[in-house]
Amino acid sequence: MSRPSRKSRVYRALPALLCLLALPAGAPAQPYPSKPVRVIVGLAPGGGTDYQARLFSQKLAENLRQQFIVDNRLGAGGMIAYQTAASAAPDGYTLLVATPVYTIVPAFNESSRHHPLRDFAPVSLLTKAPYLVVVHPSFPGKSFAEMIAYAKNNPLNFGVSGIGTTIHLGAAWIAQATRANIVIVPYKGTGPALNDLLGAQIHTTFANMLNVSPHVKAARLRALAVSGIERSSVMPSIPTIDESGVPGFDVTTWHGWLAPAGTPAAIVAQIHNELAKFIRAPAIAEKLAADGGDAVGSTPAQYHRFLGDEIARWRALAKATRLKLD
Repeated sequence: MSRPSRKSRVYRALPALLCLLALPAGAPAQPYPSKPVRVIVGLAPGGGTDYQARLFSQKLAENLRQQFIVDNRLGAGGMIAYQTAASAAPDGYTLLVATPVYTIVPAFNESSRHHPLRDFAPVSLLTKAPYLVVVHPSFPGKSFAEMIAYAKNNPLNFGVSGIGTTIHLGAAWIAQATRANIVIVPYKGTGPALNDLLGAQIHTTFANMLNVSPHVKAARLRALAVSGIERSSVMPSIPTIDESGVPGFDVTTWHGWLAPAGTPAAIVAQIHNELAKFIRAPAIAEKLAADGGDAVGSTPAQYHRFLGDEIARWRALAKATRLKLD
């Protein structure tokens, strides 16, 4: 029996070769997610950020039929959570819930080894929540402009929750922009600052709408301005600080999701697309509004720009005020 010719052998092997070539390069063995996903939060359970992380994790678990487990890693101002997530395998099975601290740290310390645009792939900016500038009813100013006019001639005690928080930096921004005599009084949290404001021990503070709106409605405090660049849907009659004499002022707390740098773009896009479905749902928007937040749901590219803009403006504030956070 004669051996097949070389040409004949090539033709016979051609179908198998074509099948191999048709397979996508680097195709995953299993669809994502095929095991539980860890969602790291650098804050304690029970707060607003933790609540939102659990809300979105639950929705992802329901839709993707896999566990999304919230893992609270406390310490070092959120940096333990940051480092844990940044050093995880870039496979989509570890995600980080980001807050403003992750843009403030590299802005005030340019030599910091933490930089979200280097260490992570942005997934989505999910929510933003402005603060209210509130004063005691006995305070003579009836508007933000009148409060600043008062502070031109008198020391204005401005309570802030912590050093290096958005509330602290917002107060520093107002002081730098208006050249008013603002005395920043740090507290360990919003609660103690609000207690002292209710007792007229300080003149003003920034406060989360959820925490302060009952006091405003009961006339125990007076709301003067909103800290976001746009008026709040929760209290649309309150003007912004931008409208009230500090152009460009925009200070909010926010919540976004990040994946370790190098996570496949297809996985980042899949997580973003699923989150986008939830953030647009009316029921979710209502829950967020009840917590004082506004739904955003940005694309990864939009979130990347947002993070860069946040770092740049906090860095500009650091240089203008010579403020040190350590």
